[in-house]
Amino acid sequence: MQVSGCQIHYLLWSDDDTKPGLLLVHGMGAHAHWWSFIAPFFIEHYRVAAVDFGGFGDSGYRQEYSAQGFVDELMAVCADAGFGDNTIIVGHSFGGFVTLQTALEHGTRLKGVVLVDSPVRPPDYDWENRIRTSPIRPKRTYPDRNSAIARFRLRPPQECANTYVMEYIAHHSVREVENGWEWKFDDKIFDTFKRGSMSTDLAGIPCRMAVIFGEESKLFSQEIADYMFKVLDRSVPFVSIPEAEHHIWLDQPLAFISTLRTLLAEWRHSRPQRGDRHL
Repeated sequence: MQVSGCQIHYLLWSDDDTKPGLLLVHGMGAHAHWWSFIAPFFIEHYRVAAVDFGGFGDSGYRQEYSAQGFVDELMAVCADAGFGDNTIIVGHSFGGFVTLQTALEHGTRLKGVVLVDSPVRPPDYDWENRIRTSPIRPKRTYPDRNSAIARFRLRPPQECANTYVMEYIAHHSVREVENGWEWKFDDKIFDTFKRGSMSTDLAGIPCRMAVIFGEESKLFSQEIADYMFKVLDRSVPFVSIPEAEHHIWLDQPLAFISTLRTLLAEWRHSRPQRGDRHL
């Protein structure tokens, strides 16, 4: 599908259009296939989609990138997949930032959003420094697929005992080019990236919201957690996954799946009163 002139790719599980939509959103440098081991656990109750942002995975590249452009891509995927106003968006890391921005702009058209190890940072946070420490690095060309896959690493660095998952993700992270193999992502994204302004008036989000984070995450510092507790509505669920780092469902997949399924079940079976945005 085309979104503002860019070909956007997404995966879709289940063709039952009577089920509500569940959109899974990857983080920086990642792609839709990061969710391939997670999505099947939710198809009993949802039509599940996982998107490749423009510049990532099997989507096309853009001349310029912006937070607003990524928001437009999420909403376009929801529309193309036939998702309605009962859709839930789950965003990891940078994808959580885009998910939050989507909720601020389109929350009346959503059932809820879940941020997965995606810190809401103070207004004075050094975003430019964060960009410099992102997973995006200048790409190099490798002589063959195996050489490229062997260089696959998680950022921020962490161990992952589930090597078969890592191998699967790495397999879908590279593509063949004229002189060999390279990573699929656009390594020029931050040359033109426009962040825009994100409101911190999170209590104004007109849909449910929840936060899941890794107990040992390098990105979810105590300072960040304290700030989020301060600015978020007190009824927003915060769930810490023990022994999990930033890439929660890679090192603690069953705990993550159980947590998200429980959360979504509560949302599915509850009937919020008017003005009640959260659990």
